[in-house]
Amino acid sequence: MKIAGFQKVSLIDYPGKISAIIFTQGCNFRCPYCHNPELVDPRLFTDTLDEEVVLSFLERRVGKLDGVVITGGEPLLQHDLAEFIGRIKDMGYLVKLDTNGSQPEILERLLAKNLIDYVAMDIKAPLEKYRDVVRADVCTEKIMESITIILNSGIDHEFRTTVVKELLMEGDLIRIANLIRNGKRYVLQKFTASKTLDKSFVDKAKCFSEDELNTIKEKVKKYVSECIIR
Repeated sequence: MKIAGFQKVSLIDYPGKISAIIFTQGCNFRCPYCHNPELVDPRLFTDTLDEEVVLSFLERRVGKLDGVVITGGEPLLQHDLAEFIGRIKDMGYLVKLDTNGSQPEILERLLAKNLIDYVAMDIKAPLEKYRDVVRADVCTEKIMESITIILNSGIDHEFRTTVVKELLMEGDLIRIANLIRNGKRYVLQKFTASKTLDKSFVDKAKCFSEDELNTIKEKVKKYVSECIIR
């Protein structure tokens, strides 16, 4: 496992749970607004952490933490992810996976082995705009396959979109909501103009206002069980 970062406690990243967060190194997308460029751009990579040290800490925190969030980067690119999660599950932890949905075959295998308790999938754009937003080659059929897998999995989940006026319009977000029709939760994530993968993006990107986000929220609520702004 290429672990580039480890947060020992979080009260917000796993809904309703106290968790630790593991940040994996490497991603196949290049979203300009990404706020973890050091996990995406190989030129910014730092030395990785010893996974045994991370696992040892988790073992000591059994009974004090509820779960572990595995995020990135894109965790499903890690070749030994299943074995690593297995060791975490053996300690009795719940596991939440954050993913961009580009690796449905691996996602399905993890779910079949009951290694995941909560999935959060980022949906970057309507399918026809995906390449423009992620700035990388992407198979949109695989994105749709991951959506279907999650919707049919029966486990707790959320879909989320970072909303930036530079890239998405209100109609785009409604089309995304239609893709995840009957999903449990759709999260509209506010774009924060701070650290980004594309440094020039901060100057030109515009955020949606609270009123605009609330209007969009009302329109997408008919497609999903819950829509929240985060």
